[in-house]
Parts: sequence; C-alpha cells; structure tokens
Amino acid sequence: MSTAYKAAGVDVEAGYEAVKLMKEHVNKTFTSGVLSGLGGFGGLFELGDGYQNPVLVSGTDGVGTKLRLAFLMDKHDTIGQDCVAMCANDIACSGAKPLFFLDYLAVGKNVPTRIAEIVKGVADGCMQAGAALIGGETAEMPGFYAEDEYDLAGFCVGVVDKDKILDGKKTAPGDALVGIASSGIHSNGYSLVRKIFNLDAASAKERLMDTPGGLTCSLGETLLTPTKIYVKSLLSVIEHVGIHAVSHITGGGFYENIPRMLPDGLCAKVHKNSFEIPAIFKLMEETASLSERDLFNTFNMGIGLVIAVDKTKADEVVCHLQSLGEKAWVIGEVAAGEPGVTLL
Repeated sequence: MSTAYKAAGVDVEAGYEAVKLMKEHVNKTFTSGVLSGLGGFGGLFELGDGYQNPVLVSGTDGVGTKLRLAFLMDKHDTIGQDCVAMCANDIACSGAKPLFFLDYLAVGKNVPTRIAEIVKGVADGCMQAGAALIGGETAEMPGFYAEDEYDLAGFCVGVVDKDKILDGKKTAPGDALVGIASSGIHSNGYSLVRKIFNLDAASAKERLMDTPGGLTCSLGETLLTPTKIYVKSLLSVIEHVGIHAVSHITGGGFYENIPRMLPDGLCAKVHKNSFEIPAIFKLMEETASLSERDLFNTFNMGIGLVIAVDKTKADEVVCHLQSLGEKAWVIGEVAAGEPGVTLL
C-alpha cells in the first residue's frame, strides 16, 4: 500500500473494498454473451447468433445535476438507474437491443459502501434494460470533487439487424403519436428544478422533506424518482405490432426531441390534454409561474417516450403497452409542414 498516495487523498485499499462490495450487484447482470468478469483491462462480450446483418448502436450520457439531490438526501441507490436509462432508452429508439453497459464514476473520496450503493442502482437499471454491466471505472479525485460529491456517466452498446433499424423513413402524414408515461421528471431540467425550489439554499434539506399539496410523497422522493427504462416494452411493441419511429423525451422536452424522429417536411401536432400531467410539473408551473413553452421545452411533462405508428395500429400499440404495465395514450399525429411541434 502506498502511504504517500493515501496521504495525498487517494486510498487504493478503499478502491479494492468497493470492488469487492459491488461484485454481487454486477454479477447479477451477466448475460450469456459475457466472457469476462471484473478486474480485467477490458470487458469482453460475444455477439452470438441470431442476426443476419448486425449493426452496433451506441450511446453515452450522464445524470447531470440531479446528482445534487442524491448528495442532499444522502441517497445513492437509484441514481445509477438514471444513468443506464439515459443511454439504453436512447439506443432502443433505433430498434436496438442493449447488450452491455459500462459506467464511469468519479468521486471526491472513495467510500466503499456508497460506491456499492451507486453501482447497485446501475446494476438494477441494467437488469431492467436487459444489458450486462461488463466493466467500469472508479476514479478518486481529491481536491477536484468535494468528499461527499461525485459524477456518474455511462456508455451502452446494443445491436439491431440492419433492415430493422428504426430511422423514421416510413413515417408519413397521418401517423398517430403514442405517448408512454414517464415516472416523473426523469433526469433533465434539474438546474431549473433546483432554482424553482431554491435547493441550493441552506434550508434545502428541510424543504426536500416536505410534502407539498398534490404530491403523494416528499418533494425529495418525488424529485429523486429514477428515470423509467422503456427498453423491454418498446422492443416488444416493435416485435409484435410494428412502428415507424421513436423519440426519447429528454433535455429539450417535446419541442426538441419529437422532431428528431421525423423526416424533413413533417411536423408533429400534440394534444396537450390527451394525457396525464403528473402533479410535480403542475407544482413547478405554479411555484415559478413558468410558461407553457418553458415547461414543454424543458421537461417531459409526463411523457417519456413518443412512438410514431400507422394510425390504424395506434389502438393496438396502446393496448399492447397497457398489457405490459405501461400507461399509454394517443397524444397526437404527424402532419405535413415545417419541422416542429404544435401544441393543441
């Protein structure tokens, strides 16, 4: 053991202990394609049979300033699911099945039990997405992060047959838009959330323990609700019904993300009263007097995923999703016009 390195703020022995504690969570994510365990210099994964012309699809993302709520509440076992969701949901929009995930965790101080909690959340998310957690990196960075702070990012790789890629080319005027309910704010817009509820003030912890009118649990629990992972439900709809395009509603809300799945010359019309808007969004609107534009251009407003499908199959898609335990609604339609989103 290097006593000099420890004196400089980096405890390699704590790192070994963290790996030991996280192994049980990592191992439960392993699928048949995993060829390596923790401890090597690279994660090995065998693609296997079943694909005619396989195309790898990748995505990377972090959790953002939602992490500050985990710090304030000293709750770290769900934030990893947010990291997985932001990556796995994205690649599933191309029709890809997630294969494996890697995480990167940078900490101010290596506290093995806390790291194990964070990785547990990552592992839980991987299991929901059907991805194996085959590797990662933990960096102890004293003087760069405060001792009780960290950053978390991840990287996901999936696969889809080339002729089954969802690229939006089949989307046409008249297609229906089906929205799947979110679990809450997910992992975007938290700089604005923190400003709305004054969560950088000294009284933030007390405020997070309150339960404002309309919420069913404390403000902190509501804001820390992990991002919903749609992978298995989405892949099931693709297989059993067939769809044209998918949009993951993340940063930029409706206005930025829905047009990303539409070809040139098409726009989206969304009926804003066609779905349930969770109480947390109404609370933020009232607390900060936010405009409709600000709300729908920052948050998912209760819709985490939007699917474009032939209008004759819209009800079938909704029923299939409901059979899988999802809340879903027909929320609008695709039309000819300049790219963009119109709220009706």
